[in-house]
This record gives sequence, structure tokens and C-alpha cells, in this order.
Amino acid sequence: MKVGLGLGSNLGDRLKQLQQAKAYLLSLSPERWHQQSPLYETSPVGCPPNSPKFYNAVLEIEFTGAPRTLLKKTRAYEDAHGRDRNLPVNAARSIDIDILYFGEKEVLEKDLVIPHPRMAGRRFVLLPLSTIRPEMIVKGTGKTVQMLLRELPAREGEVKFVQQGW
Repeated sequence: MKVGLGLGSNLGDRLKQLQQAKAYLLSLSPERWHQQSPLYETSPVGCPPNSPKFYNAVLEIEFTGAPRTLLKKTRAYEDAHGRDRNLPVNAARSIDIDILYFGEKEVLEKDLVIPHPRMAGRRFVLLPLSTIRPEMIVKGTGKTVQMLLRELPAREGEVKFVQQGW
């Protein structure tokens, strides 16, 4: 199943954090199949004042397990790499991995909602995603990634290209 993952980091060596997370996530993918967006630097959205800027990207992998299994694996990785779940929501973090989509599956559970409920309103997700899946219809919107990206207000947050092939 093709699974889209949003990756972000705004603490420490952001590039290294994302590269290490990518290597881990690829280890979960048969034959390490993947697509990846370029890397972007983004303004924090919904974060505490004076939060550092993020590096964000989207990675699509093939995953053969269940959504709950992937959530457990991504949370364990985040926790092992400095994610403190006792901090306020959206506090600065060394690594953040969000499950954006899981094939065509829809999941609605207390701690797991797929597709990601805020994906359609986040430039830092839609712009990287548009580089690998521009024509994907985002469930619940009836619109493609490209369409949603074009409709976002300019104030939604600054996004600056950093590099390809991170």
C-alpha cells in the first residue's frame, strides 16, 4: 500500500534529523521503494511564539502492515529521537512524522485519523506533496493536491525551497 508521510524538524540539525528518519522509514518499505519531495524551510504554523523554522518534506513509501502498526513504529521512532510528548501541542521538536494517507483507507480513531485531518489546509504539506502526487484527490475535499494548494490564502505560512535529493 502506498503511504504518504509528512516529515518535519525544527530543532537541532534539521537536515540530519530528516535524513535519519527517511532511512528508518525506507527500512519499513519492501525493496525500499519510495518517492520523495524536495526539502522546504517553512514558517511555524500554530506553534508557540518564537518557534524556530521547520524543514518539511513528504515521503511516500510502500507499507504492507496496518495503519496502527505504522503509527506505533513512527511514534517509537519519534520518541527514541527526542520527541517529548509532555510538551504543549506544536512545541519545537527534533522530528515529527505524520501519516498523511494510507492508500485509499480511511481511519477515524481517537489517536489516528487518516487521511490527516489538517492536510488540506497546510502549505507545508501540500507544496511538498504536490511535487510527487499533484493529481491525488484528497479525500473529503473532492479536490486535487494542486487545487487545494492554489486555494490556500497567502498568509498560511512562508515556504522556501531548500534542496532536491535530501
